[in-house]
Amino acid sequence: MSDLRAEWFRPEAITLETAEFNAKLEAQVAAAPHATTIPIEETRALRDAMNESKRLAHAEERSFGPVPSRILRPTDRIEGVFLWIHGGGWRAGRPWYQEDYLWELAQSGHIATVSVGYRLTPEHAYPAAPDDCEAAALWLVQHAASEFGTDRIVIGGASAGGHLAAVTLQRMRDRHGYTGFLGADMLYGVYDLGGTPWMRTVGESVPAWDWRSMQQGVEWFASGHDLRDPDISPLYGDLTSMPPALFTIGTRDSLLE
Repeated sequence: MSDLRAEWFRPEAITLETAEFNAKLEAQVAAAPHATTIPIEETRALRDAMNESKRLAHAEERSFGPVPSRILRPTDRIEGVFLWIHGGGWRAGRPWYQEDYLWELAQSGHIATVSVGYRLTPEHAYPAAPDDCEAAALWLVQHAASEFGTDRIVIGGASAGGHLAAVTLQRMRDRHGYTGFLGADMLYGVYDLGGTPWMRTVGESVPAWDWRSMQQGVEWFASGHDLRDPDISPLYGDLTSMPPALFTIGTRDSLLE
Protein backbone atom coordinates (compact mmCIF):
# COMPACT_ATOMS: atom_id res chain seq x y z
CA MET A 1 0.00 0.00 0.00
CA SER A 2 1.34 3.44 -0.90
CA ASP A 3 1.71 6.18 1.71
CA LEU A 4 1.62 9.57 0.00
CA ARG A 5 1.67 12.47 2.43
CA ALA A 6 0.66 16.00 1.47
CA GLU A 7 3.61 17.54 3.26
CA TRP A 8 6.04 15.80 0.90
CA PHE A 9 4.75 17.96 -1.98
CA ARG A 10 5.09 21.35 -0.31
CA PRO A 11 7.99 23.64 -1.30
CA GLU A 12 9.44 23.56 2.21
CA ALA A 13 9.90 19.79 1.93
CA ILE A 14 12.39 20.25 -0.93
CA THR A 15 16.02 20.66 0.08
CA LEU A 16 17.86 23.74 -1.14
CA GLU A 17 20.19 21.53 -3.15
CA THR A 18 17.27 19.88 -4.96
CA ALA A 19 15.51 23.20 -5.57
CA GLU A 20 18.67 24.68 -7.08
CA PHE A 21 19.17 21.61 -9.26
CA ASN A 22 15.55 21.78 -10.51
CA ALA A 23 15.88 25.48 -11.32
CA LYS A 24 19.10 24.90 -13.24
CA LEU A 25 17.58 21.97 -15.13
CA GLU A 26 14.47 23.94 -16.06
CA ALA A 27 16.60 26.80 -17.39
CA GLN A 28 18.69 24.42 -19.49
CA VAL A 29 15.63 22.71 -20.92
CA ALA A 30 13.92 26.01 -21.71
CA ALA A 31 16.99 27.20 -23.64
CA ALA A 32 17.35 24.04 -25.69
CA PRO A 33 15.28 22.63 -28.57
CA HIS A 34 12.59 20.19 -27.50
CA ALA A 35 13.93 16.64 -27.24
CA THR A 36 11.54 15.38 -29.93
CA THR A 37 13.01 17.81 -32.51
CA ILE A 38 16.61 16.61 -32.13
CA PRO A 39 17.81 13.75 -34.37
CA ILE A 40 18.31 10.62 -32.30
CA GLU A 41 21.96 10.38 -33.36
CA GLU A 42 22.62 13.83 -31.86
CA THR A 43 20.79 12.92 -28.66
CA ARG A 44 22.88 9.79 -28.23
CA ALA A 45 26.14 11.59 -28.98
CA LEU A 46 25.30 14.31 -26.45
CA ARG A 47 24.41 11.80 -23.74
CA ASP A 48 27.53 9.77 -24.48
CA ALA A 49 29.66 12.87 -23.96
CA MET A 50 27.85 13.81 -20.75
CA ASN A 51 28.32 10.34 -19.26
CA GLU A 52 31.79 9.47 -20.53
CA SER A 53 33.34 10.13 -17.12
CA LYS A 54 31.18 7.36 -15.62
CA ARG A 55 32.66 4.64 -17.86
CA LEU A 56 35.01 2.56 -15.71
CA ALA A 57 38.11 0.97 -17.21
CA HIS A 58 37.89 -2.11 -15.00
CA ALA A 59 34.38 -3.08 -16.17
CA GLU A 60 34.28 -6.38 -18.07
CA GLU A 61 32.61 -6.36 -21.46
CA ARG A 62 30.67 -9.57 -22.10
CA SER A 63 27.97 -10.81 -24.43
CA PHE A 64 25.18 -13.12 -23.36
CA GLY A 65 24.18 -14.52 -26.69
CA PRO A 66 23.60 -11.41 -28.84
CA VAL A 67 23.31 -9.08 -25.85
CA PRO A 68 26.39 -6.98 -24.95
CA SER A 69 26.68 -6.29 -21.23
CA ARG A 70 29.15 -4.87 -18.73
CA ILE A 71 30.11 -6.49 -15.43
CA LEU A 72 31.54 -4.90 -12.30
CA ARG A 73 32.91 -7.15 -9.56
CA PRO A 74 33.68 -5.96 -6.00
CA THR A 75 37.30 -6.22 -4.96
CA ASP A 76 36.74 -8.40 -1.89
CA ARG A 77 33.87 -10.88 -2.12
CA ILE A 78 30.61 -11.46 -4.01
CA GLU A 79 27.45 -12.19 -2.06
CA GLY A 80 24.89 -11.47 -4.76
CA VAL A 81 24.31 -10.20 -8.29
CA PHE A 82 22.40 -7.11 -9.44
CA LEU A 83 20.96 -7.23 -12.97
CA TRP A 84 20.69 -3.58 -14.06
CA ILE A 85 18.73 -2.21 -17.05
CA HIS A 86 19.56 1.37 -18.05
CA GLY A 87 17.12 4.11 -18.97
CA GLY A 88 16.98 6.49 -21.92
CA GLY A 89 13.41 6.40 -23.19
CA TRP A 90 14.09 3.08 -25.00
CA ARG A 91 15.99 5.15 -27.60
CA ALA A 92 19.18 6.31 -25.90
CA GLY A 93 21.41 5.20 -23.05
CA ARG A 94 24.33 2.81 -22.70
CA PRO A 95 25.11 0.06 -20.17
CA TRP A 96 27.96 2.18 -18.76
CA TYR A 97 25.97 5.36 -18.04
CA GLN A 98 25.44 4.47 -14.36
CA GLU A 99 28.72 2.70 -13.66
CA ASP A 100 29.65 5.20 -10.94
CA TYR A 101 26.42 4.29 -9.14
CA LEU A 102 26.80 0.58 -9.86
CA TRP A 103 30.40 0.51 -8.65
CA GLU A 104 29.34 2.14 -5.39
CA LEU A 105 26.70 -0.57 -4.98
CA ALA A 106 29.18 -3.30 -5.87
CA GLN A 107 31.67 -2.13 -3.27
CA SER A 108 29.25 -1.35 -0.45
CA GLY A 109 26.94 -4.33 -0.99
CA HIS A 110 29.52 -6.94 -2.02
CA ILE A 111 27.60 -7.62 -5.22
CA ALA A 112 28.53 -8.09 -8.85
CA THR A 113 26.56 -5.87 -11.21
CA VAL A 114 25.55 -6.85 -14.74
CA SER A 115 24.35 -3.96 -16.94
CA VAL A 116 22.42 -4.96 -20.07
CA GLY A 117 23.05 -3.32 -23.46
CA TYR A 118 19.68 -3.96 -25.06
CA ARG A 119 18.78 -2.83 -28.60
CA LEU A 120 17.36 0.68 -28.95
CA THR A 121 14.48 2.25 -30.87
CA PRO A 122 13.59 3.42 -33.43
CA GLU A 123 15.95 1.02 -35.21
CA HIS A 124 14.73 -1.90 -33.11
CA ALA A 125 11.10 -1.69 -32.00
CA TYR A 126 9.21 -4.09 -29.70
CA PRO A 127 9.96 -6.86 -28.88
CA ALA A 128 13.71 -6.31 -29.37
CA ALA A 129 14.52 -4.65 -26.02
CA PRO A 130 12.38 -7.02 -23.89
CA ASP A 131 13.83 -9.99 -25.78
CA ASP A 132 17.38 -8.83 -25.00
CA CYS A 133 16.65 -8.23 -21.32
CA GLU A 134 14.96 -11.62 -21.04
CA ALA A 135 17.97 -13.29 -22.69
CA ALA A 136 20.37 -11.61 -20.27
CA ALA A 137 18.21 -12.52 -17.27
CA LEU A 138 17.91 -16.13 -18.39
CA TRP A 139 21.68 -16.41 -18.87
CA LEU A 140 22.27 -14.93 -15.43
CA VAL A 141 19.80 -17.25 -13.71
CA GLN A 142 21.43 -20.25 -15.37
CA HIS A 143 25.06 -19.21 -14.83
CA ALA A 144 25.21 -16.90 -11.79
CA ALA A 145 26.37 -19.66 -9.45
CA SER A 146 29.23 -20.78 -11.70
CA GLU A 147 30.16 -17.25 -12.82
CA PHE A 148 29.89 -15.40 -9.52
CA GLY A 149 29.67 -18.09 -6.86
CA THR A 150 26.11 -17.16 -5.85
CA ASP A 151 22.58 -17.47 -7.23
CA ARG A 152 21.22 -14.55 -5.17
CA ILE A 153 19.92 -12.15 -7.82
CA VAL A 154 18.17 -8.77 -7.65
CA ILE A 155 16.87 -6.97 -10.75
CA GLY A 156 16.49 -3.25 -11.25
CA GLY A 157 16.41 -0.38 -13.69
CA ALA A 158 15.76 3.32 -14.18
CA SER A 159 13.03 4.94 -16.29
CA ALA A 160 12.70 2.78 -19.43
CA GLY A 161 14.94 0.33 -17.57
CA GLY A 162 12.40 0.11 -14.75
CA HIS A 163 9.76 -0.68 -17.34
CA LEU A 164 11.94 -3.36 -18.94
CA ALA A 165 12.78 -4.83 -15.53
CA ALA A 166 9.06 -5.22 -14.79
CA VAL A 167 8.48 -6.85 -18.18
CA THR A 168 11.46 -9.15 -17.59
CA LEU A 169 10.12 -10.25 -14.20
CA GLN A 170 6.84 -11.32 -15.77
CA ARG A 171 8.54 -13.01 -18.72
CA MET A 172 10.89 -14.97 -16.48
CA ARG A 173 7.93 -16.23 -14.45
CA ASP A 174 5.62 -16.98 -17.37
CA ARG A 175 8.11 -18.32 -19.93
CA HIS A 176 10.71 -19.96 -17.72
CA GLY A 177 8.97 -20.65 -14.42
CA TYR A 178 11.51 -18.55 -12.54
CA THR A 179 10.36 -16.51 -9.54
CA GLY A 180 13.64 -16.51 -7.65
CA PHE A 181 14.63 -12.86 -7.84
CA LEU A 182 15.20 -11.70 -4.28
CA GLY A 183 14.03 -8.17 -4.97
CA ALA A 184 13.46 -5.42 -7.53
CA ASP A 185 14.92 -1.90 -7.40
CA MET A 186 12.79 0.35 -9.60
CA LEU A 187 13.83 3.96 -10.17
CA TYR A 188 11.26 6.29 -11.79
CA GLY A 189 9.96 3.57 -14.09
CA VAL A 190 7.03 3.76 -16.50
CA TYR A 191 4.59 0.85 -16.26
CA ASP A 192 1.56 2.08 -18.24
CA LEU A 193 2.69 3.19 -21.68
CA GLY A 194 -0.79 4.48 -22.48
CA GLY A 195 -0.21 7.33 -20.06
CA THR A 196 -1.89 8.00 -16.74
CA PRO A 197 -3.83 11.25 -16.19
CA TRP A 198 -0.86 12.64 -14.23
CA MET A 199 1.52 11.94 -17.11
CA ARG A 200 -0.80 13.64 -19.60
CA THR A 201 -1.50 16.77 -17.54
CA VAL A 202 0.81 17.50 -14.62
CA GLY A 203 3.64 15.92 -16.58
CA GLU A 204 3.59 18.81 -19.01
CA SER A 205 5.01 21.12 -16.33
CA VAL A 206 7.84 18.79 -15.35
CA PRO A 207 11.34 19.70 -16.57
CA ALA A 208 13.19 17.49 -19.05
CA TRP A 209 10.60 14.76 -19.64
CA ASP A 210 7.09 15.79 -20.67
CA TRP A 211 4.19 13.95 -22.25
CA ARG A 212 5.32 14.82 -25.79
CA SER A 213 8.70 13.20 -25.15
CA MET A 214 6.99 10.18 -23.64
CA GLN A 215 4.68 9.80 -26.64
CA GLN A 216 7.60 9.71 -29.05
CA GLY A 217 9.35 7.08 -26.97
CA VAL A 218 6.20 4.96 -26.70
CA GLU A 219 5.45 5.20 -30.43
CA TRP A 220 8.97 4.13 -31.33
CA PHE A 221 8.99 1.32 -28.79
CA ALA A 222 5.47 -0.13 -29.15
CA SER A 223 5.29 0.38 -32.92
CA GLY A 224 1.51 0.01 -33.11
CA HIS A 225 1.10 -2.82 -30.59
CA ASP A 226 -1.68 -2.78 -28.00
CA LEU A 227 -0.55 -0.52 -25.15
CA ARG A 228 -2.56 -2.59 -22.68
CA ASP A 229 -0.72 -5.77 -23.55
CA PRO A 230 1.06 -6.72 -20.29
CA ASP A 231 4.24 -7.31 -22.30
CA ILE A 232 4.04 -3.63 -23.32
CA SER A 233 2.53 -2.15 -20.14
CA PRO A 234 3.39 -4.48 -17.26
CA LEU A 235 0.92 -2.73 -14.94
CA TYR A 236 -1.82 -4.73 -16.70
CA GLY A 237 -0.11 -8.06 -16.13
CA ASP A 238 -0.52 -10.69 -13.44
CA LEU A 239 1.55 -9.39 -10.53
CA THR A 240 1.47 -12.53 -8.41
CA SER A 241 4.76 -14.16 -7.36
CA MET A 242 6.65 -10.91 -7.86
CA PRO A 243 9.54 -10.18 -5.48
CA PRO A 244 9.61 -7.40 -2.88
CA ALA A 245 10.18 -4.13 -4.74
CA LEU A 246 11.49 -0.67 -3.92
CA PHE A 247 9.99 2.08 -6.08
CA THR A 248 11.83 5.42 -6.04
CA ILE A 249 10.24 8.51 -7.59
CA GLY A 250 10.38 12.29 -7.22
CA THR A 251 7.35 14.32 -6.16
CA ARG A 252 7.56 16.37 -9.40
CA ASP A 253 8.28 13.43 -11.66
CA SER A 254 5.85 12.99 -14.56
CA LEU A 255 5.86 9.26 -13.75
CA LEU A 256 4.80 9.73 -10.12
CA GLU A 257 1.27 8.37 -10.54
